[in-house]
Amino acid sequence: MIHGKFIHQAVLTGLTAVVICRAELPEPPFSKGVNLAGWFQHVQSASEIQFSRFTYQDFENIRSLGCDHIRLPVELSSFTGPSPDYILDPLILKFLDEVISWAEDLGIHFILDNHSFDPSVDTSQEILDLLIPVWKQLAERYRERSGLIYYEILNEPHGVSDVRWNEIQQGVIDAIRMIDSTHTLVIGPAGWNSYNNLQYMPVYSDTLLIYTFHFYAPFLFTHQGAGWVEPSMETLEAVPYPYNAQQMPELPGPFRGTWIESSYQQYPQQGNDAYVRSLIDIAVQFGEERQAVLWCGEFGAYLPNSRTEDRARWHETVRTCLEENRIAWSLWEYNGGFGIFEPGSNGLFESDINAPIVESLGLAVPTQQPFELKPDTTGFVIYDDYVREHIEMNQWLGAASADFYHELDPYKGDFCMTWTGADQYDVLNFGFSPVRDLTRLVDEEYWLEFWIRGSSSEVSIDVRFVDTDTEDPDDHPWRMHFRIDDQIIDWNGTWQQVRIPLNDFTEQGAWEDAWFNPRGDYDWSRTAMFEIVAEYHDLKMVDLAFDEIRVSCESEISRIPESDTPCPKQIELDSVYPNPFNEQAMIRYTLLESSRVQLRILDILGREAVCLLHEKQGRGTFQIQVNGALLTSGIYIMDLRTDHQICRQKMVLIK
Repeated sequence: MIHGKFIHQAVLTGLTAVVICRAELPEPPFSKGVNLAGWFQHVQSASEIQFSRFTYQDFENIRSLGCDHIRLPVELSSFTGPSPDYILDPLILKFLDEVISWAEDLGIHFILDNHSFDPSVDTSQEILDLLIPVWKQLAERYRERSGLIYYEILNEPHGVSDVRWNEIQQGVIDAIRMIDSTHTLVIGPAGWNSYNNLQYMPVYSDTLLIYTFHFYAPFLFTHQGAGWVEPSMETLEAVPYPYNAQQMPELPGPFRGTWIESSYQQYPQQGNDAYVRSLIDIAVQFGEERQAVLWCGEFGAYLPNSRTEDRARWHETVRTCLEENRIAWSLWEYNGGFGIFEPGSNGLFESDINAPIVESLGLAVPTQQPFELKPDTTGFVIYDDYVREHIEMNQWLGAASADFYHELDPYKGDFCMTWTGADQYDVLNFGFSPVRDLTRLVDEEYWLEFWIRGSSSEVSIDVRFVDTDTEDPDDHPWRMHFRIDDQIIDWNGTWQQVRIPLNDFTEQGAWEDAWFNPRGDYDWSRTAMFEIVAEYHDLKMVDLAFDEIRVSCESEISRIPESDTPCPKQIELDSVYPNPFNEQAMIRYTLLESSRVQLRILDILGREAVCLLHEKQGRGTFQIQVNGALLTSGIYIMDLRTDHQICRQKMVLIK
């Protein structure tokens, strides 16, 4: 097939040549994007999602690359109640509301992808029973939202016939359209959303449709190193693109007699641009014949076992072919095994971008500065409603359960963290990425601070920091710990504050396939994680709750940042007047950009006394009145916060 604006085909009828012009594909509403994979996936419930894995700042960063859309894979089937209603968990809806607001605020097209998908399990013939109630709930919730929001019915249906899948997909379209007639739907074929199966899709009467397909050919190249295929391809590496006989690795012995050997033998014919373009042409022909808007919702090459220069060549070939044919595309993924960051890096936008990969995608490479680990100079938050960004949750829970979004009686904010039924040595692990240098905070007498609640007597747990395990065989992941027991806490079911100077932590030793006694080798300059541990006994009959976990000091109690990530200034506090006040006070502030705003009056212990405002506001100057009749005489804290900034000021009420 010829690539270009028009395709001409000469047909001879007698002495006359008739030229038939096939129209170019319709223009998609967006062009370049990424998948935020691994965020709302691979968990059993919404309470296991680490919401801070991506932030508003990540959406801004993605837009700055030149991307205009984001696809969010969500395993919706993991977040519902039982049949037949399949009611969605309010927590997942809260998360989706927040993320959709980020996209709308930044003008980013947002594809809500139902990624209820297991590659090892065929799509159920009865999945319509789940899809209809789930999509009806989402359509009802988002039908009034902007046209930037798109509904993708189901990712990669497989093991179900084209005829049956088309019936299922039509049923979901009909159910959504009974509620929402304005938002565009993303539909795809059976056979893992293969371009080969597009031809079997019916002609739909609905005009607000985008047709999606996925592209990972040749598979031998794009999935070398992948452990989730059968047989595992983890031992296959350095397959070049394009094919080069001198660079081609030997086929590992275990692949003999498998489909991988067949792909290996065919690679000289398939590992080239012409072959890749010929496969994309299958989708192009479908789009031209149907005049369908096309979107390649996934493509990419796995990075651990492949060379950057080979991946870049493949990306550029696929990307340019898609763009030449007016097909929008979305890379799988942003940050991960198929992503745009250097392998083995911290995934920092300012220092770890894989420039050749970004350039091959036709995106803008941000200015990069080599990462330099510097001592922390201020305190930081580990948990307050959310586990904070650049902290990875890696729990060893056994039969225990942990809920990071427990709504019942948090000490502060919307949530607290609960831990129930732990075995001895179970761990709540908060890994720092990148590692932190706490030497200066230790020298300046900072402390670990948190609130804890428990109702069982004779409970003992450890809180501890763990340093990095270097390549030195004589080095180990050393621990600095502090014991929390009834000498520290009165386990009476009420919230109690704990402050432990970092200097009061003592070295405990290290475990690395064996126990190593302490020897004074803990390195505060390479602190890798913070942990809460059932070190001394099991907690089978124990329910513990934690809130407001942070490293702080006296001078930072009222100004510790919500995040250690630099964020743009959003708000200016103009005045709190009068102060002290009697009957009423007026708070005046200026919002420099659109944001969510929360305004609360806290008592001297930091507990909420009155919530005056919690909503999204545009740019401008605002005044909020504080009614003194709602409070008793005393000292209060005005707490004004946006997405990225906090302003606090002491207020005194005298009656």
